[in-house]
Amino acid sequence: MIREYRTIQEINGPLMVVRKVQGVTYDELAEIELPDGTIRRCKVLEVNGDNAVVQLFEASAGINLAQSKIRFLGHPLQLAVSGDMLGRVFNGMGRPIDGGPDIMADEYRDINGLPMNPAARDYPNEFIQTGISSIDGLNTLVRGQKLPIFSGSGLPHAALAAQIARQAKVLGDDAANFAVVFAAIGITFEESDFFVQEFRRTGAIDRTVLFTNLANDPAVERIATPRMALTAAEYLAFEKGMHVLVILTDITNYAEALREVSAAKKEVPGRRGYPGYLYTDLATMYERAGRQLGKSGSITMIPILTMPEDDKTHPIPDLTGYITEGQIILSRELYRKGVNPPVDVLPSLSRLKDKGVGVGKTREDHAGTMNQLFAAYSTGKENKELMSILGEAALSPTDLQYAKFADEFEKRYVSQGVDENRSVIETLDLGWELLSLLPKAELKRIKPEYIEKYLPKKEG
Repeated sequence: MIREYRTIQEINGPLMVVRKVQGVTYDELAEIELPDGTIRRCKVLEVNGDNAVVQLFEASAGINLAQSKIRFLGHPLQLAVSGDMLGRVFNGMGRPIDGGPDIMADEYRDINGLPMNPAARDYPNEFIQTGISSIDGLNTLVRGQKLPIFSGSGLPHAALAAQIARQAKVLGDDAANFAVVFAAIGITFEESDFFVQEFRRTGAIDRTVLFTNLANDPAVERIATPRMALTAAEYLAFEKGMHVLVILTDITNYAEALREVSAAKKEVPGRRGYPGYLYTDLATMYERAGRQLGKSGSITMIPILTMPEDDKTHPIPDLTGYITEGQIILSRELYRKGVNPPVDVLPSLSRLKDKGVGVGKTREDHAGTMNQLFAAYSTGKENKELMSILGEAALSPTDLQYAKFADEFEKRYVSQGVDENRSVIETLDLGWELLSLLPKAELKRIKPEYIEKYLPKKEG
């Protein structure tokens, strides 16, 4: 039931206090009607007795307290969902901004969906190909996984996000049943335009649902945007049976908006001024990804966040690391060397990579080559450090081969063009090509029969 009041008491920034309300609930949507008939939307943040605190989605300038009225709509923020969402561009509140018609909704869904019940979860164990060797070969993404990318200010995470969205696919019979839901949170107009044009240029827009929230949009909209994206993903995955990859960039902007709203509510701040419930809030988003027992669809999530001052111990990457299954870390040092994407392989980790590789998923030799490449690159980097301290003469011929391997590995395996889409077989073959730079006796982490079968034979 819609209830209307003229008891707006005070406005403080984006917050407004309404007195003598009845039956109003947390997160309920409301409309403020100004004397000239203009409508502004808001939502309930807090209810205390018969007083409600609401937050405006637009600016509070020009609201006359005595003459304005507020209507409580009896439902939370909702998204109109339908199969027609694919190929469309929406703003952070779920309204189309691509010039097309409104969505003919199959249903309206509350965007504050619930995290998936652990008892209803199915185990992630199927491979997703991103076309990027440092992910597919070494930190494999598995269907239903949450694998964040930790970046830094100025690093090319936007280009990497667009590349993954363009290239990602599932192999086998489900290949046609794949969709991407892309949410850009708190970005500039130029970045938003880049994503839209990039998806249109490559045709990836046809299987993508794009939500864009700009930096000058209200903070409360920034909090709604990733939930809009996840609501769309849940509908496509669990109602339409699709395999959905959700990419959220940039989670840091989301957390900043959460801090802004928390400060406006005068809540006691936690670490670095972020609200004490940041962990819980992030978990309610991240845990909506996964596979459900009895459902053919799945939601795989790649949240991207920029670490303030490249600090991995900052609350946002720290808490994200606790909730998700690994992390891909971008390196400023590799970026300066011209490696693109600058994925720092050694501290990166996909905790489910072993479940998505092997016979019937990628290839029988995947696990062994993955472990061997990690070990060889680690040894090569150590040898390069020794070389810079002691000089080249202090290293044995094998040590020098490892140092050369590390250089070639960064140049040829980790680095690839923004339009280079490598199949997982190409990635594995490239790994073997690089391993052939080392003496055969050094390949101790791969079964001898795979070495015989896949290691390139040296001429002469």
